[in-house]
Amino acid sequence: MVPKEVEALSFAVIIVAAGGGTRAGGPVPKQFRTLGGRPMLHHTIGAFATHPEIGRIVLVSNPAHRDRLGALPLEVIHADGGPSRTASVRAGLAVLSETPPDLVLIHDAARPLVSTQVISGVLDGLRSFDAAIPALPVTDALTRRDADGAFEPVSRDGLFRVQTPQGFHFPALWAAYQALPDDADLPDDAAVAKRAGMTLTLTAGDEENLKVTFPDDFDRAEERLERRRIPVTGSGFDVHRLEAGDSMMLGGVQIAAGLSLIGHSDADVVLHALTDAILGCCGQGDIGQHFPPSDPQWKGRASSAFVEHAMTLAAAAGVILTHVDLTIICERPKIGPHRDAIRARVAGLTGLGEAAVNIKATTTEGLGFTGRGEGITAQALVSGWKDAS
Repeated sequence: MVPKEVEALSFAVIIVAAGGGTRAGGPVPKQFRTLGGRPMLHHTIGAFATHPEIGRIVLVSNPAHRDRLGALPLEVIHADGGPSRTASVRAGLAVLSETPPDLVLIHDAARPLVSTQVISGVLDGLRSFDAAIPALPVTDALTRRDADGAFEPVSRDGLFRVQTPQGFHFPALWAAYQALPDDADLPDDAAVAKRAGMTLTLTAGDEENLKVTFPDDFDRAEERLERRRIPVTGSGFDVHRLEAGDSMMLGGVQIAAGLSLIGHSDADVVLHALTDAILGCCGQGDIGQHFPPSDPQWKGRASSAFVEHAMTLAAAAGVILTHVDLTIICERPKIGPHRDAIRARVAGLTGLGEAAVNIKATTTEGLGFTGRGEGITAQALVSGWKDAS
């Protein structure tokens, strides 16, 4: 095969996450266990979501585990996994075959620290070969024990440790999988490619791209993730005018105080400031760019949807929030009676514990428009960290 220029090709990735992960221990399948404050699977998806060349993402999972997925970093295409890895990959390929991409990458959900460089290296390898596999040379001395318990050295020349994502030209891989027996169970996609006679190249792997398999691997992954973190902050500020009315939304809580806030959406000044702060953390502009007041679809819309959208963008950018500090500036209504409810609502929207959400209220001592009771101002400061890779 002589592939077209890679720049002209469409890409997709299949993330295989249907296994039980029993060797990792614990009551929860390893792909859903927490790593760096969020499920390991979210890190894996985020690694591809932030790559500039990847298009569609197919997540192959066990339907019985779907309720564990939570809010994913972005929209994915779902496929039901099978009894083996081979069957699961075939299911993902079948979903893609309805609108086939030119190239497809297959990646293990248990490799959450895959870098942009490894992904790009695989894509580059597909310029000249049917398949591209990231690998690392074996550097340790090797030995083999025979049936009698005797040991003999094994040459490490030409031996490599194979990683994922493994990349292929989609038509060839799909044909190879269709040709397999229904009960086939091969160790990886490179084995399928070799069986089908594809040309294959090895690309640069990465020691950081470890596969989380055993309990201690979580500790190793946490240490590596910690080294890659950089702190991020975002600030938000918003103002809305007050008018007479039955109630208002403030911090996601309905407050009946004979007042309403004026705005295109539900005018929740607190959640608007929070949305801007989250967008600031992940470098995604401001609320007006995503939800312009000139767009009629946002008229009367609950501002919680804006926060949820900002959280999705943050996850896709590899940002994890760690703390929210909100200041509400007004003469009326009194915030004290509603402080705990606002804290709980904000914690729920951001996925933080209530201890990581602080709500402050103050006045301007009768000065300015807030002092005259004409409006409410809210300020938000959000802290977190981002994967620097």
